[in-house]
Amino acid sequence: MKSKLYVGNLNFDLVDEELENAFSQFGEIVSTVIIKDRVSGRSKGFGFVEYVQEADAQKAKEAMDGKVLSGRPLRVNEAREPRNRRSGGYSFNRRW
Repeated sequence: MKSKLYVGNLNFDLVDEELENAFSQFGEIVSTVIIKDRVSGRSKGFGFVEYVQEADAQKAKEAMDGKVLSGRPLRVNEAREPRNRRSGGYSFNRRW
């Protein structure tokens, strides 16, 4: 069963490959991604690491939470499911 970790407080200059290298010592990784701003393309300071095995993700979480990477202490937690976002705009169900 795959397990995804949220990795926060990343250095804004860190790239996906560096994040993967830091976490690959704990097990086989499915994917790593650093989330970027749509307009500027600059890192938002957080990302996700997905492991093949849940036990590997747990080991990585315990070892990397609080560890300094590129000058910043990481915050590592289990990733939550994305929320359903409703788009803004006009609602036809409004009562005036």
